[in-house]
Amino acid sequence: MLLRAIGTILLLVLSNVFMTFAWYGNFKLREMYPSFRDWPLFCVILISWGMAFFEYMIAVPANRLGHMDTGGPYNLIQLKVIQEAVSLIVFTIVVSLVFKGESLHWNHFVSFFLIVLAVFFAFLK
Repeated sequence: MLLRAIGTILLLVLSNVFMTFAWYGNFKLREMYPSFRDWPLFCVILISWGMAFFEYMIAVPANRLGHMDTGGPYNLIQLKVIQEAVSLIVFTIVVSLVFKGESLHWNHFVSFFLIVLAVFFAFLK
């Protein structure tokens, strides 16, 4: 059961790396390749969908691995709250490392703490 719990979280981390780049990577591409700024939105969406495909290829198995109905330790609400917390953590790390122009402030940390608190409450019996 512990391996399924850890495996679920690791797969969710990996899937969220893909999703973060699928959603926000176009901003970095615009910075790195000025000609990318002129691409039609439709093309940018197709690129994002291509990255999101890999996110789904990892997220769906992560949820199946972790869900109680398939032998995992988590119910649906717990899986969703874990996914949101993981998403926030991955997003924060990516923004800090890749998007140097963005900065974190005290209110961001308070909001992160409240989300972690939501995880705690989701697991109370």
